[in-house]
Amino acid sequence: MTESPPPSPVSDTTGTPLRRAVGTTGLFLFILGDVLGAGVYVLAGEVAGRSGGAVWVPLLLALILALFTAGSYAELATRYPRAGGSSSYAHRAFGPFAGFLVGYCMLAAGIVSVGALSLGFAGDYLSEFVDVPVPVAATIFLVLLAALNARGVKESLGANAVATVVEVSGLLLIIGLGAWVILRGDADLGRLTQLGTPEEGPFRAVLGGAVLAYYSYVGFETSVNIAEEARDPRRSYPRALFGALAVAGVIYVLVGAAASAVVPTDQLAASSGPLLEVARVAGGVPLVLFSVIALVAVANGALLTGIMSSRLAYGMARDGLLPSVLGRVLPQRRTPWVAIVVTTGLSLVLALLGSIATLASTLVLLLLVVFSSVNVACLVLRRHDDGLPDHFRVPTILPVLGLASCLLLFTQVEAETWAFGLPMLAVGAVMAFFAARHAHRVDARPADATA
Repeated sequence: MTESPPPSPVSDTTGTPLRRAVGTTGLFLFILGDVLGAGVYVLAGEVAGRSGGAVWVPLLLALILALFTAGSYAELATRYPRAGGSSSYAHRAFGPFAGFLVGYCMLAAGIVSVGALSLGFAGDYLSEFVDVPVPVAATIFLVLLAALNARGVKESLGANAVATVVEVSGLLLIIGLGAWVILRGDADLGRLTQLGTPEEGPFRAVLGGAVLAYYSYVGFETSVNIAEEARDPRRSYPRALFGALAVAGVIYVLVGAAASAVVPTDQLAASSGPLLEVARVAGGVPLVLFSVIALVAVANGALLTGIMSSRLAYGMARDGLLPSVLGRVLPQRRTPWVAIVVTTGLSLVLALLGSIATLASTLVLLLLVVFSSVNVACLVLRRHDDGLPDHFRVPTILPVLGLASCLLLFTQVEAETWAFGLPMLAVGAVMAFFAARHAHRVDARPADATA
């Protein structure tokens, strides 16, 4: 059977089998829903423990750093709106080794993220309803998640908008409660300027907190896949991407300020449900109600990430990049059950071995590899005159700053995170080596040998 050659660059913009029905508003809601996930519900306390009372500072810094890399995605997504995202950009710029490694890092990041979210679900938010040991609750949660994934979950922009409303409502509630506590004079605004910890000075503390806060903004990188369905991706995608990140950043900064002003830093840092502490101090809101909102946000984020991870593993297996057994599907449900079991099992192992902070930092480490590649690919692919129509172009300084920000965040990754992340990267590099060798052998075959 002859392997199909990759599509020519020109075909990226001349036609698509998908309906171009998504406008700027639809793209905006999709990206905002992807970014406004469960991260801040779980990690605000960890950020406080890492950087001090001024939680809003690392959240703001993380937004600025994310915007640099978002510029590269905006340019590449409008230049190659039919491309397969980060992996495709790396493949175009550097070849099959980099393309596979970046795709692998995306898969590993999804698995790690589900593990972190399972710990967030099993923590203080759940304890408002039932007292279950965290390992037991995380295990049950992941089993139920896998069962729902295997049954079949149909996603749509409408469903995403509903989930986004739930998540945003909880965050706006926290902002409102924080404002109420400040107005009644029970807040400590002095904590908003407290940077640093007994172990770290202000500069290193803020950077360390930014590594964790960066987790709250990830998700925008997956939105490139919907660019093919945008009516005018050159105009709508950059507006939606930067607009969604800006709105998410404003909400996150206000949430961080409310949490740090209302709740003592030590108390905030010690909680696995930090925003619940704000509701507890403010009073007037049933804690059960906010816990439900938080659990919905965490569960929805874990489910969507689990679906992405299992489908990515399934797709890589179908392409011969992972063991073929991952390509098996349930006869009736037509869902990739082996990929679901394997990715969920790996998430469970990581959840049992690591903490929320370590897993979140490991996710950021994996995505820093991806983002570094995308920023460099943006610069490299600019030199290629591939005959494509005009596309969105960012100032050259943005990809450069994006790469520099990734390198800066690499220096702030802690030893425990490297211990988790390096074995994953090593496995990916070995698999990428063999995948690249296979690709080169296929490319070297005569045409009649592949017929």
